[in-house]
Amino acid sequence: MVKFATFETTVDYIYATLGKPKESYNALQQTGVSFLGGYIAGIGCAVISHPADVMVSKLNADRQPGESGGKAMSRIYGNIGFKGLWNGLPVRIVMIGTLTAFQWLIYDSFKVSLGFPTTGGH
Repeated sequence: MVKFATFETTVDYIYATLGKPKESYNALQQTGVSFLGGYIAGIGCAVISHPADVMVSKLNADRQPGESGGKAMSRIYGNIGFKGLWNGLPVRIVMIGTLTAFQWLIYDSFKVSLGFPTTGGH
């Protein structure tokens, strides 16, 4: 949900900042805006999901036999702290941002090839 909401809002903001309506740009330029909007949406997704993903990875690697999930999370959090939940975020931002940007680029390129308008920019 974050990906779509952030994407739409970001694309609208990009077009507002550019100062002209979406329709005044050619398909390549619109697809470029979609790529940038997708990258920014990917950053939002990475930031929101990262702490939970770190904890899940730690649970899978460090959970003791017979230990409850809650006890394991408390123990792991005690070891890594709040800061530890954010380890690796820059790499995740590059990975998820790029992946999301290319997802929107492919989607909008496909739409353009069929003669449909690009996504976003209401």
